[in-house]
Amino acid sequence: MMVTDIAELSKTKVKVCTDNGETFALYKGELRKLCIEKEKELPEDVYRQIMDEILSKRAKLRCMNLLKSRDYTEYRLRMKLRQGFYPDEIIDEALAYVRSYGYIDDVRYAGSYIEQAGSVKSRKQIENCLLQKGISKTDIEKAYERYAAEDDFIDENAVIERLLAKKHYDHRNATYEERQKIIGFLYRKGFSLDNIYQAVERGE
Repeated sequence: MMVTDIAELSKTKVKVCTDNGETFALYKGELRKLCIEKEKELPEDVYRQIMDEILSKRAKLRCMNLLKSRDYTEYRLRMKLRQGFYPDEIIDEALAYVRSYGYIDDVRYAGSYIEQAGSVKSRKQIENCLLQKGISKTDIEKAYERYAAEDDFIDENAVIERLLAKKHYDHRNATYEERQKIIGFLYRKGFSLDNIYQAVERGE
């Protein structure tokens, strides 16, 4: 394996690129200690030392430090590690490590989000937000099943009523234009038309 490039990332770190497409970051002191130079051969034993002894431990610690301050989805945590130029094999190993201790759990993360957003957002909005965070449809469904099983599921009609109250919508005195405007507002938020019309026309 040949080192094709060594690029400075900061005053203390560099990015090492190899001819097999591998890229990883090391501290400059490690680079000197391991005698890694541009356009020079990277011995297999040195490469394995970097992967197994240096980057493996560092990636696990990075995950733990990130998770100290907030929850992460597996997808977001993977993206954080990729930004640090950790190779995929190291990322997979680090994620498996924190997953084994229950530090990341996408179903739990989705359930917490549902609990927080369920009183102000439609299920469609919540699902779209969770998908954007990298949570699979399967895990979202599991989270809803678990959430509903705990009898804490929030009825969509109740959410609509809260939004109507927040908008100071008056069922009985609203004009046709006001009704159309509020219907469009609720529809764009992902609520079903049946529930929207039921709520909007309730005052008649």
